[in-house]
Amino acid sequence: MERTQGKLCSGETSVSSEDTPYFAAFDCEEEPSCGKPIRGRAKTRSLSASPSPGSTKDFRRTRSMHGPCPVTTFGPKACMLQNPKTIMHIQDPASQVLTWNKPPKSVLVIKKVRDASLLQPFKELCVFLIEEKDMIVYVEKKVLEDPSIINDENFGPVKKKFCTFREDYDDISNQIDFIICLGGDGTLLYASSLFQDSVPPVMAFHLGSLGFLTPFSFDNFQTQVTQVIEGNAALVLRSRLKVKVVKEHKEKKFVMQNGVEENGLIKPEKELGKQTKYQVLNEVVVDRGPSSYLSNVDVFLDGHLITTVQGDGVIVSTPTGSTAYAAAAGASMIHPNVPAIMITPICPHSLSFRPIVVPAGVELKIMLSPEARNTAWVSFDGRKRQEICHGDSISITTSCYPVPSICFRDPINDWFDSLAECLHWNVRKKQNNFTLDEEEF
Repeated sequence: MERTQGKLCSGETSVSSEDTPYFAAFDCEEEPSCGKPIRGRAKTRSLSASPSPGSTKDFRRTRSMHGPCPVTTFGPKACMLQNPKTIMHIQDPASQVLTWNKPPKSVLVIKKVRDASLLQPFKELCVFLIEEKDMIVYVEKKVLEDPSIINDENFGPVKKKFCTFREDYDDISNQIDFIICLGGDGTLLYASSLFQDSVPPVMAFHLGSLGFLTPFSFDNFQTQVTQVIEGNAALVLRSRLKVKVVKEHKEKKFVMQNGVEENGLIKPEKELGKQTKYQVLNEVVVDRGPSSYLSNVDVFLDGHLITTVQGDGVIVSTPTGSTAYAAAAGASMIHPNVPAIMITPICPHSLSFRPIVVPAGVELKIMLSPEARNTAWVSFDGRKRQEICHGDSISITTSCYPVPSICFRDPINDWFDSLAECLHWNVRKKQNNFTLDEEEF
């Protein structure tokens, strides 16, 4: 499949609907904004309401009501079948079909660790992939350290053919054609964290506790895996959040050398601010941590202060994450195909603060309020938890690298089946109907 390479500035639109599946076009790189300064009324404590000349590199915003156009190639060989029938630059979910540029040869198998019930399915799947499908199987090294796998002599010949890797040490982003997850929803979140750019298609089997994101049953896995390898599967593109955490420049003190140390002279030195980036599938959670005080954080949208959150914290979630922590905090549930970002307060001190939905592609920034009594803590899909101090900032926008999740049937039926099966959505005792005699009264 041919794709036009290049970068689009904020405000540029796609050439045609055929080149714009799912979302309207939008710049996906860390480049300066190409548009003019924002017009509109300035807000209190605006971060960049009127950017000065030369400061546009740090100021970028979307000029589209839709999110960035996601990359529709997933890993080295997978892509989404192009369909020119689009409405308002949003592709019909029923037309999202997986296809392959070349037959897939490598597969990453992710197994939930410390779960003995998954050992037999894991072994059966690996034997099938290696011996019958002649696939190259990648497995995380710590999975093979399980004593039940080490001591299984019959599994030894298959184990020798594995390609292993270690998280945060080995880069396998360009070596995996598709992913198979065995476990609960946490395995899909873990798969997302392993790929900070383009994500290969993910096939998730429900072998865990919840299974909202894992639509496949393991009973007839051979047939289902074969269909995926042949390219006969529907896709749902689960948008992710691109998050950047910037730590404020901090002063550190050190003792001068060359004889000055004896005099005890101390010179302040500026320490460069630290930046870390994450791709988040479910949500970014900012909370008050161990403090007994309410958290007090400012939320900016495209550089303008929109509100101050005073309470236990705030959740910024994707549509996929709307059925997770956000739903527990009282938010609405959004279908993964809806281009949006949800902002949900956690136990807000203001009773009028209700969850809100903003367009995908806007840039949110969260900082501690100047009057905040304590620091805050932030986590990303429940991981990488860290403290946020005064002057630190968390920038959040829609990523152009979604997670292509393979559907059991189609994006619509799978989602409502998950609502009914996992959340028991709208389940109640049915009302008795009237008899003929009762109707007369």
